[in-house]
Amino acid sequence: MSIIEAIIIGIIQGATEFLPISSSGHLVLLPEIFHMTNPDLTLIGLVHTGTLLAVFIYFRQDLWNIITAVLHDLFIKRQPLASADARLGWLIVAGSVPVGIVGLLFASYFEEVFSSPRVTAGLLLVTAVLLVLGERMLSGKKELAQMSFLDAIVVGLFQMMALFPGVSRSGSTIVGGLSRGLDRSTAARFSFLLGIPAILGAGLESILQLFTSQPEFSTGVYIFAFVAAAVSGYACIHLLLTWVKNHTLYGFAIYVTLLSLGYLTYSFIAG
Repeated sequence: MSIIEAIIIGIIQGATEFLPISSSGHLVLLPEIFHMTNPDLTLIGLVHTGTLLAVFIYFRQDLWNIITAVLHDLFIKRQPLASADARLGWLIVAGSVPVGIVGLLFASYFEEVFSSPRVTAGLLLVTAVLLVLGERMLSGKKELAQMSFLDAIVVGLFQMMALFPGVSRSGSTIVGGLSRGLDRSTAARFSFLLGIPAILGAGLESILQLFTSQPEFSTGVYIFAFVAAAVSGYACIHLLLTWVKNHTLYGFAIYVTLLSLGYLTYSFIAG
């Protein structure tokens, strides 16, 4: 893989991790369409880590408030849910449980699905349907302070769908939030915060693989892909949080539908 390809992969990951159009779907399909070198699992994990860095930087104040509040309320006040920030931290934990359990138990199965571009293209249509349903059910005004643990778990169940390549993590969790009455901006914000544990797990596993196995590509390839993912990820977090305040999700649904149908048509014609 060349440095240019690595940068393109990083940009794709950073942009599509947070826009509701499926990062895994794009990492599978675009290399196939443009005859690029397919990224190995280590590279995929590292670009996920790049997007995680973007989340850490963008939400640095929120994360600091959550961590300090959780520790303070747990060990000093001995009332784990005493403050709003601590409660938000435990909501993130609760919402992360479903994907953590399923991901650990069925990791090999999802890796097998990941290897099929046609299946991935078909699952992009699931993302499109989710986004349309999310828009049609958009009527909530609930904010983070009003979220319940049931709300968090339901959003976490929606996040499990993103274990399938082609199903957008941000899209599914935003729709999960909308289904529980969250307003669109709140659903997007909780989606990003909820993604931290899942992305962190994938990233740490890939970094471990990088140091314990023979890398497929040069160190430069991994570094450039990581940086590109972090920069584009940061930009797209801001873009989506700004976009959802005044725009619908229909445009993203149309895009993934066209990408899915376009790839399926191309693949069947090409044989």
